[in-house]
Amino acid sequence: MIAWFARNSIAANLLMMIILIGGYYSVTRYVTFEVFPPSDPQVVTIQVPLRGATPEDVELGIATRIEEAVQDLEGIERLTSRSVEGSTSVAVEVERGYDPRELLGDIKSRVDAINGLPAEAERPVIALQTRSFSVIDVVLAADVEEDELRAVAEQIREDLLKFENISQVSLNSVRRYEVAVEVSQDRLRDNNLTLADVAQAINQSSLDLSAGNVRSAGGDVLLRSKGQAYRQSEFEDIIVKTNPDGTIIRIADIARVNDGFEEDAVKVRFNGTGAAFINVARVGKQSAIDVAETVKAYVEQKQAALPVGMNITFWDDDSQVLKDRMAILFDSAWQGGMLVILLLTLFLRPAIALWVFAGIPISFFGAFAVMAIFDISMNLMSLFGFILVLGLVVDDAIVTGENVYTHLKDNKDGLTAAIEGTREVAGPVTFGILTTMLAFVPLLFIEGRRGDILGASSLVVLPVFVFSLIES
Repeated sequence: MIAWFARNSIAANLLMMIILIGGYYSVTRYVTFEVFPPSDPQVVTIQVPLRGATPEDVELGIATRIEEAVQDLEGIERLTSRSVEGSTSVAVEVERGYDPRELLGDIKSRVDAINGLPAEAERPVIALQTRSFSVIDVVLAADVEEDELRAVAEQIREDLLKFENISQVSLNSVRRYEVAVEVSQDRLRDNNLTLADVAQAINQSSLDLSAGNVRSAGGDVLLRSKGQAYRQSEFEDIIVKTNPDGTIIRIADIARVNDGFEEDAVKVRFNGTGAAFINVARVGKQSAIDVAETVKAYVEQKQAALPVGMNITFWDDDSQVLKDRMAILFDSAWQGGMLVILLLTLFLRPAIALWVFAGIPISFFGAFAVMAIFDISMNLMSLFGFILVLGLVVDDAIVTGENVYTHLKDNKDGLTAAIEGTREVAGPVTFGILTTMLAFVPLLFIEGRRGDILGASSLVVLPVFVFSLIES
């Protein structure tokens, strides 16, 4: 094979171009750029709200029963429950080698079959835990009323969701809307009512109800009653009771309706000004760098359209860490490549120095192609792997080039020197590369989230060495 490639330089150059073009096409089209390596969800969560209950009541009445119902299922590594005031959450960690979606179905069947849960408890929510990867935060800062600040923040969230490369945007550090009905005990007594009567009236009146359809010659007419209340005035108009004398008692007659926010104590300041945070995350194959650049361009454009006194900026840009690591890789590759060319030019020949240097881009672009084929992302750990082997990928080419140069000094022609010089060191160079690769293999067998992080370096180091050996 060595002799054939030496005598057919067009084939060797064509192979080099295929590796370079394929790697460039792969890294620009198919390789995902993210901050940390992805990890498949291996946790099933069971959440059950029980409003007004103490943590101890929630634990004994719900969490313990759920744990006892699912603990003997095959494939469970660990059960963890967390009970707080008003709700409980049970996390089921799935063992490696088991399909979490199959276990999700088994857990759902067991939980649905539990008898004796508190009647006030809401329906359990069972789901496979998903991870979202935050990229950047948009900050809206202004000394205005909370409802005005949230309204503008929601508009910004809707604007960001219109971009094709942004799919997940959420409001953070803001209170949720809430309509609170505060009933007067004295007025309930005066009108011979109870809290249950008020709750029943709201449940029966504040809803949209479908009433079927009416068939006619011109087509079917759908009947639907729209009575869902959303605003303060709509809740105040709900009828609670009609007296025998025809008088009507409404919510406004016996209660005070507050259309505002939850009572959670939330105070957010950004540079001394009230603020709302809009978090932008990446999902799937979205690039963290593209998402961040899109957000920054939107922020710059949006500032001119905001009312006077409102400021918008970005904060906590995680993509900057990824770009800094890429800058370290490019700077190290450029500086190391120049040193390799300089030293080999001084002690060997410029042509040998040039082809030894070519081993760096060829090895890296070959690894880019492999990353696209096996769905390996470009992240902090994979970039660390590239930086780690930056000085090692040229070692085999230096050994091979130096031995060819030795044969040239013995007055052999170039073709003979290339073939004989490469054959002499092919065995030691190959086994030298293989032993170095074996040092990184154990990282691939570490389990759990830690293994997903550390294994990302080995997934790029191994193909880099393979293409380095081919190039040399």
